[in-house]
Amino acid sequence: MKGFVFHGPGQASWEDVPDPGVKEPTDAIVKVGMVSICGTDLHILRGDVPEVPPGTVLGHEAVGEIVDVGSDVRTVRPGDRVLVSCITSCGRCRFCREGRYGQCLGGGGWILGHQVDGTQAEYVRVPFADLSVHPLPAAVPSEVAVLLADIFPTAYEVGVLNGQVRAGDTVVIVGAGPIGLAAVAAARLYAPERIIVVDLARTRLQAARRLGADVVALAGEDPRTLVDDLTGGLGADVAVEAVGVPASFELCTQVVRPCGHVANVGVHGSPAILHLENLWIRDVTITTGLVDTYSTPTLLRMAAAGRLPTAELVTHTFPLNHMAEAYDVFAHAAETGALKVVLGADRHEVAIPMT
Repeated sequence: MKGFVFHGPGQASWEDVPDPGVKEPTDAIVKVGMVSICGTDLHILRGDVPEVPPGTVLGHEAVGEIVDVGSDVRTVRPGDRVLVSCITSCGRCRFCREGRYGQCLGGGGWILGHQVDGTQAEYVRVPFADLSVHPLPAAVPSEVAVLLADIFPTAYEVGVLNGQVRAGDTVVIVGAGPIGLAAVAAARLYAPERIIVVDLARTRLQAARRLGADVVALAGEDPRTLVDDLTGGLGADVAVEAVGVPASFELCTQVVRPCGHVANVGVHGSPAILHLENLWIRDVTITTGLVDTYSTPTLLRMAAAGRLPTAELVTHTFPLNHMAEAYDVFAHAAETGALKVVLGADRHEVAIPMT
């Protein structure tokens, strides 16, 4: 089969790799129908995630069809259409029993495209299949379902729920990439008074408006003053960091009010300064986290009911074997206008980007 293989910082290619097979009785083999590229994949290619060994097939988001299962798999069978979660779960360790699947001690957690071969291939082996794939209702198309593998659970759990967004809050989201935009949609579920989105790109701010942001601001146009003006100098109740660079994290700590919450979602590849000399007296809560995906079944039901505005996020589609081209488009989002890029085995044309 073919897969997109990481060979070291700045090096990856679509090439022949061995077909996966069942290794453990809890495994499932999935024929990949649709995958997406995550910002974390870009971090890996840049060398920001050094624990990923060369030779690894990248990717941790997919929709596909079960083609084989191990003897202990009970919840899915060959022929089932499934969502492959970005997180796998042994279901037995302390953290899995607490619903903290991202911290699994039993061989799960974020392993696809990280510690084992991932989803950006024609087939993928999924460990712990009973807890790590989700049967898909016919009402949820693949283009929607693949967004629930990672970005929507991440934005919802690590951003909105960790940040404790409540009705009437002022929420500032720094970063209008796919995660930040999903956070806009997820935050709206809690009826905040206003959502303010900050980004460097006007096109992404326009997308944030379409998804429900009340106010948008370019990062270079003094968003701190804007937040102060809108809140009477109090600051944001919740600030969500959705970029993963020091400046965006520090901005979140500057715009949050006393007793507010900073929810860091971004994947950081370099240190950020934590100004405790300013924060200690303000009772600010800072959370970090890897998504656990405990919310995926809930989000799937919402998607089936048409409650999640997913259509705005997919701007480009490619055939599965155009992986290098798709990465290039996604990596140069400022020029291409890319938000979420998806690739499908049944895709034969590159879609025209949305404007």
